[in-house]
This record gives sequence, structure tokens and C-alpha cells, in this order.
Amino acid sequence: MNRFNLRAVGLSLLAPAIAIVLSIIVTTLVIAAVGSSPGEFWSTMFEMPKPRLRVDILNQTVMIYIAAIAAAIGFRMGLFNIGLEGQYTLASFAAATFAGAAYLSGFANVAASVLVALVVGGAWAGIAGILRTTRGVSEVIATIMLNSIAITLVGYFLNNYGVKEGNSVHTKNLDPGSTVGGFSPFEDRDGEIWALGLIAVLVGVGFWVLLNKTRFGFDLRASGQSESAALASGINPKRMILISMVLSGAVAGLIWMPALFGGARNYGTSFQAGLGFLGIAVALLGRNRPLGMLFGALLFAFLSVKSNDLTFGTDVSPSIVQITQGVAVLAVVVTYEVVRRWRTRLEQRAVSRELAGPTEVTA
Repeated sequence: MNRFNLRAVGLSLLAPAIAIVLSIIVTTLVIAAVGSSPGEFWSTMFEMPKPRLRVDILNQTVMIYIAAIAAAIGFRMGLFNIGLEGQYTLASFAAATFAGAAYLSGFANVAASVLVALVVGGAWAGIAGILRTTRGVSEVIATIMLNSIAITLVGYFLNNYGVKEGNSVHTKNLDPGSTVGGFSPFEDRDGEIWALGLIAVLVGVGFWVLLNKTRFGFDLRASGQSESAALASGINPKRMILISMVLSGAVAGLIWMPALFGGARNYGTSFQAGLGFLGIAVALLGRNRPLGMLFGALLFAFLSVKSNDLTFGTDVSPSIVQITQGVAVLAVVVTYEVVRRWRTRLEQRAVSRELAGPTEVTA
């Protein structure tokens, strides 16, 4: 039994290990092909980050992890919610506008704004769910279109009703009493780890409990594995699709909340785009598992923040990091499938040996 468990652990670690090695090899070849120095790239990437960068890495990990959980909810249902980008963009703008209007004060304003982000993100994703369940429109096509509409809407409202300062435009600044600071593990000049980063912890734990300890989680996993089998066992697939899309969008609405109340204080040039797509990649990298996605989010945040160091002192383009991230995701998807097939064959051989053993003794 112990030997079998050790082999199972080894096989589980084999896929990410192969993916990391492949990513390093491909990235090195690309850097060499464009005439830059692979040695400079890897020495920069493996160099211990400075305190300020460590804080940035943790804050980035928080947002990427929330995005990954949002994507994973759809993946476990067999849905490809590619609209995270539009959902969290629209939700962030709505929450920042509500918070800046200061209808409430203090923590009540923060809590109500987070609720606004949840509702807006969920409602926007729910449109794709309704189109899928009532008209059979693929959620991939619907969410791509909704991404464009959301970004256009936010741009329109921001340009026409935002606060203009010089060449920039943004929503009203948050009242100082409605901001949520953090704590500084280093010196004050190195920045703070956002207190609302706790949202990521709650989302991660909630996702695990939802999937593994509730009837809804069982229905979600069953529908994702076989819609027809789920229907035969009394589960309504259309209802599950709609709920899953709304839930995924609601979580997506939380992606930028730690940054809004922790450092940005308005929606404008400080808004960080692209986290939705990063979340999809990390969900694939982490195999939709809370712990796997946490390591994936930390890895992507580390690579993204460290890429800034490439600008100074090296001739390597920071864009190379995006190649590393892309290769890592692709390699993980491929190697997991290869290792899964290999493990299946090993298990089949083991069963065959077990069945053949008693027959020989009897003969």
C-alpha cells in the first residue's frame, strides 16, 4: 500500500515537473533565437526579489487566484467562461463608482461596494448563461462578445461621466474612511499587503467546501462529467449551467476589489487589465484544484513582477515572460494527459496480474 501511494505521489508530481523543464528549455531556445542572453534572463528571474517586489508578488497572487477560482467554477461544470475579463472590468467600474459616490460611509461603504461587484459580475455572466440555456448559444461566443461590450460600456461611461485630471480620467476618489489598508512586513516604503486579500482565502476555502462538502458541488461535478448521466439522476443541467455562470461571474467581480480599496482608490489608469485571462491560464495550470491554483497564481505573479527587472540591466524583452507562462500552461495540459494515459495503462496491467495470479495457482 505504501509503495502504491509513493508511486501515485510520484506520478502526480511528474506532470508539473516535466512542464517546468519544458518551459525552461523552450524559453531558453527562444531567447537564444532572438539573439539575447539566456544566462542573463535566468539569473535575473532566479534572483531573490527585493522586499517591495515580494509585496507586489503577494498582492498580484491574490487577484490572480480569485480569477482562477472564478474560471474553475465554470470548468468544473464543463463551461468555458472566457468572459472573466469583461465581468470583472464592469464589476470593478460599478463598485468604484458606487464607493466613490459615498452613499454610505466607512466599512459599510466597502461592504456594499463589494456586494455591488458581486451582483454586477454575476448578472453580466448570467446573460451568457441565459443565452446558453434558452437559445443554445455557446458560452464561449457569448462571453467573447460580452467582453467587448463591457469594455466599450465602461469606456463610454468613464469618458462622459468620469473625473478628468489632465490627460487621465477616473471615477471619484474613495473617501479616506472607505479605504482598507493592509500591513507592511518590511519598511513603509516597500508598500502594504492588502487586507482585503483575505477575500482570496475565503473564496478558495469556499470553493473547496462547495465542491466537496455540498450537494450542489456534487451536482456540479456530475453535470460537468456527463450531462446526460446527470439528467438521468434527476439533476437539471440547464439550471446548473445558469447557476454556475452566475456564480463564476460573481467571483470574477471580486478580482480587483483588494486593489481598489487597498491602493488604487478609484477606477482609472490604475485599473489592471488582463487578470481575467491570467486566471483562465492559472486554472488550467492548477487543474481546477484550490491548492494547485494557489501555486499557479504564485508562479504567474512571480514571473509577472520579476519581468520588470528585465527592463533594467538586460537586453531581454519582458515579453519573453509571457512565452514562459504560455508554454507552462500548454506543457501542463499535454503532460497531464500523457501521464494520465500512462497511469491508466499501469493500473490495467496491475489488475491483469491480480486476475491472472489465482488462475495459475488453481491450475
